[in-house]
Amino acid sequence: MESGKNSELDINLGHRHVVIQRRYEALGACNDLFIAVWFLLGSFFFLNDQLVKGGTWLIIVGSAQLLIKPLIKLTSLVHVGRILRDGGRISKSEHP
Repeated sequence: MESGKNSELDINLGHRHVVIQRRYEALGACNDLFIAVWFLLGSFFFLNDQLVKGGTWLIIVGSAQLLIKPLIKLTSLVHVGRILRDGGRISKSEHP
């Protein structure tokens, strides 16, 4: 291997890959935002004895939503992998 060359394999899937990747990144960012909101609100609810039960539920929801994070990433990897496998063809399920 030549020195100075990148040893990683870089496959260009074109504009479609970028669009799909950005959609999954946006979905992940929205998920992260909601997780932060649930935990922050839940934490504030713990400051009032009457709201502790609600705060507990908000933290449970935020914790459960943490499971969504790796699912979004795995789905993204599978989706891009299918595009690569299919040679970039658009499947019927991906048409708007």
